Amino acid sequence: MSTNEAPTVADSGTDHTADIAAIEQLIKDVETGYNTNDAELMVSGFLANASAGNAVGTVITGRAALLEAARIGLSGFLKDKYVVYELTDIVFLRPDIAVAHKAARARTADGVLLDRDPAMVALYVLVAEHGRWWVAARHNTPVPAAG
Repeated sequence: MSTNEAPTVADSGTDHTADIAAIEQLIKDVETGYNTNDAELMVSGFLANASAGNAVGTVITGRAALLEAARIGLSGFLKDKYVVYELTDIVFLRPDIAVAHKAARARTADGVLLDRDPAMVALYVLVAEHGRWWVAARHNTPVPAAG
């Protein structure tokens, strides 16, 4: 292969069944934290030096800053908001590095979907460290309503 050809990077030699379950749980913890206004749970899977781009384009770096932003949001403008997250894909680049996407839809407190299509998608960069998966980076992108 010449150096100008783009390689494919994927870990196909590892059974990632347990990893997928752990990443699904990590995303579920973010969802549950959001829906219950539990900022600590919402950021519990983020590295100390993680970064996250929010839906309005602000990048927040560091778990402490992410926790503070979550506390402010969940006690303020997000307090009575609810979501459903769907993990749409995971690609393992290496045994300990994954990229995942999730789709987000708004819902009522009773679980009735308000969005037919995703209102936001998020990209996660995940790393396995100390026997578990962590979010190294996340970026949210709003999806314009169809029509």
